[in-house]
Parts: sequence; C-alpha cells; structure tokens
Amino acid sequence: MASNVGKCCVKDQADEQKTVESVKDYYSKVLKTKEDLKTSACCTTGTIPENVRTIIKDIHPEVLSKFYGCGSPVPSALKGKTVLDLGSGSGRDCFILSKLVGPEGKVIGVDMTDEQLEVANSHISYHMNKFGYDKPNVVFKKGYIEDLQEIGIENESIDVVISNCVLNLSPNKKKAFSEIFRVLKPGGELYFSDVFSGRRIPEDLVKDPVLFGECLSGALYIEDFRRILTNLGYPEYRILSKQKIELHSSEIEQKIGMIDFYSITVRTFKLPFEDRCENYGQVAIYKGTLEEAPNSFVLDDDHVFKINESVPVCGNTATILQKTRYSEYFDVIGDQSVHYGMMCLPKSETSNGKCC
Repeated sequence: MASNVGKCCVKDQADEQKTVESVKDYYSKVLKTKEDLKTSACCTTGTIPENVRTIIKDIHPEVLSKFYGCGSPVPSALKGKTVLDLGSGSGRDCFILSKLVGPEGKVIGVDMTDEQLEVANSHISYHMNKFGYDKPNVVFKKGYIEDLQEIGIENESIDVVISNCVLNLSPNKKKAFSEIFRVLKPGGELYFSDVFSGRRIPEDLVKDPVLFGECLSGALYIEDFRRILTNLGYPEYRILSKQKIELHSSEIEQKIGMIDFYSITVRTFKLPFEDRCENYGQVAIYKGTLEEAPNSFVLDDDHVFKINESVPVCGNTATILQKTRYSEYFDVIGDQSVHYGMMCLPKSETSNGKCC
C-alpha cells in the first residue's frame, strides 16, 4: 500500500509539473501580446476605479500590451503596506500598486515565466522616475505561487495579497491558497480577480493546454473555492463584482461552451470568522476619512457604507472593520458579548441574494 501511495504522489507531481510547463509555454511562446488570446477570459477588465485609471496612464505601453488579467484587484488603503502580487506577469498591477503604497511601502511580484519577468524588470526605472521615487519599492521574483517559501516570503510578512486571473492556472490550488494564508499577517487581506465556473470541469478538458492557457479549464467551481477556504479555517469571502464571460470563439465554444464562466473579484481576510452571519447588535459608521473614498466605502456587493450613516452589521463584518487596516476609517458600536441569533441566511438560501 505504501508503495502505491508513493506512486500516486509521483504521478500527481508529474501531472502538476506538466501543467506548469504547458502554462509557461503558452504565456511565453504562444502568446506575444493580449491580442493573441482566443477568448476574453484573461483580459476582462470590468470597472476600474478612477484612481487606478489615472495611474494606468503612466504605465509603459509594453507592460500594458503583455498584460493578461480578468479584473482590477486593487483594494484601497494601501499606503505604506507590503503587497504581494501572485502571477505578476509583465508587472502592470505591481506598478499600479507601487504608486499606491508610496515610497515607504513595498510591492513583491512573483511569476514563473522568464519572458514576462524580463519585461517587468526592464521597466522598473521607468516607473520609479514616473512616480518620482529615489529608489525602487517594487521587486520581481521568479517562483511558483504554490511554494512562496522557496523564494523567501516569510510567515505573516504580507499585508495584502492580490492576483489577477492567475490562481485558475495553478495545478495545486489548495496548496496555493494555503501559502497565501501562511504569508498574510493576522488581519491581512486576499483580494483577487479570477475566472470561476458554474460547475466542475471534466478532467479531459482540464488537460487541454489551450483551454487551460485561456484561463477556462483550470477555473475553480465557486463552491469548491468556498470549501478550500473553509478547510483552511477561513469560512468567509465577499464578492465585489461578477461578470459572465463570453467565449467569442466557435472552437472554444464547441469544446467547453456547456459550462458557464464568470470573472469574479473576491476578497477575504485572515481573521477568525464564523461560517454564518450572526447578529450581535453591532453598528458600523464610516468616517469618510479614506482619501480614495471620501463619500462612501464599498466592502462588497452587499455593503456600501455612506459617510456618517449608522449601518447594522453582522459579527463577521464588524470583525473586518475592527481588526484590519480599515479599522481607522470606521467606528463600530457594540461588542459580541450578547448574541441575538442569525442575522441573515447565506446567499444560496435567500431569494434576493442579499446579506447583512
């Protein structure tokens, strides 16, 4: 039995390495710019915040042309923080983050593709000059998102982890998410955009190199994503935006068109969450002191806090607003000493999909 287990482990590792090499080949030899993509899955942008759009104007054209992403996973309140970008590619999001964290902050980009890292590294000085920095606050490392320890990312050293349409390309998603929570500080945030599927992908389609490279057949079924987080001890995530992906390719449609795909921007935190929205009678008030959000703060698609408005919140939401970098922008009234029952049902069990 032990020998069979060993053989299974070797086979799994071989399959994972084969997937890694296939992705490397696709993003270094097959794709030269985003115009070479067969679908829009890897380049859906969605709504980009005004402050990010302004910074994008200063990003080098080559960096933009070789960037592949399905959202805008750039949260607020980043000044002075250490941010890790998984699958940083040509460096677009890292350079945006470089501006947002400021000269006292730090950005680490991780990618496994030499060609993409070469582009990113060749434009560091360009962007530092654009931003008026005396020294770089961004560094790019060659490595794998499933093994951040190998490239020196220490335990609880990161304030925010972002990723833009990359986690779907991981051959071992459980390990990738485990590494994310290892490196996050307590109260740290995972904020990412990725392709999710409405059902599990058949194994024969997962092995298709084009479908995988196009960010489709490696997509996580959204409920399996929830299960991975729950098993890691973090049974809570928030959706900020969700957009159905149109394939726009008869060849791709014929292969995998029976499955619905969505570009979703998600956030979660390294916090001791409960698995339901429980009511402790707490109220949150947004102070309006966050520079990029003077009038209202969007936590997720159910929570928009207007300045000085008292909003009843569940225990998990109160925890986010009290024990993360957002705490200085909120007043939370009440504690969790008295429990009043469940505040609302999970979205799957409600008719309007709203939660408190």
